[in-house]
Amino acid sequence: MAALFLIVPAFCQGQILISLLFGDALNTDKIEFGITGGMNRSDLRGIEDAQALNNFNLGFYFNILLMENSYLSTGLLVKSNVGARGMATYPLGDPGFDGIFEGGALTTKINYFYLPVMWQQRIQSRWLLEGGLQAGIRTRAFDFFDVEFDGGDVEYQRDVRSDYGRFDAGVVGGVGYKLKEITKSMSVGFLYYHGLVDVLASSGQEVRNSSLYLYLRIPIGGNKPTKQD
Repeated sequence: MAALFLIVPAFCQGQILISLLFGDALNTDKIEFGITGGMNRSDLRGIEDAQALNNFNLGFYFNILLMENSYLSTGLLVKSNVGARGMATYPLGDPGFDGIFEGGALTTKINYFYLPVMWQQRIQSRWLLEGGLQAGIRTRAFDFFDVEFDGGDVEYQRDVRSDYGRFDAGVVGGVGYKLKEITKSMSVGFLYYHGLVDVLASSGQEVRNSSLYLYLRIPIGGNKPTKQD
């Protein structure tokens, strides 16, 4: 799985393009394929003054039929920020900088490629119950220092990739609803991700990700009713 995550970042843009061009071919009687996206509200558990941060996410999904009304739900979020805001800034050892940003606010944004693997159970063909595991690989991480100074807003962006470990993993689950009574139709819902891995590279403090996702899934091609629903 680690090898898969190392390959994906280099090809994610091409994968999205292929998804749009060949959606009909990827959809079969037993596979539903499409694009997923929406908002997520994330937090960094373990930081006392952290406040939830709103983000956008985008990726693609597969629902693979296992048995009647039971599916393997997976895919890849190729754009998925997590993090938190409202934290206290920290000194960087520069008296001029520290004097300006002392008393400001800190926002942390961490970008991951996330791969969920869930069991999906469909109830009355329209309600979706999902639960399973989610793993991620970090690509970028930034701290944003914000302060009001001399009558205006001042922001400084710092690359903090070295402060965070490469991998994340946890449990994920939620509820969705299909908008039409056919197998391959749009669906809306929410998922909650509860990270179980300490994502800080240093051992001084334990910090774990969490995120509440509100999603819209749009199948690409293959919108035809099937016998199982």
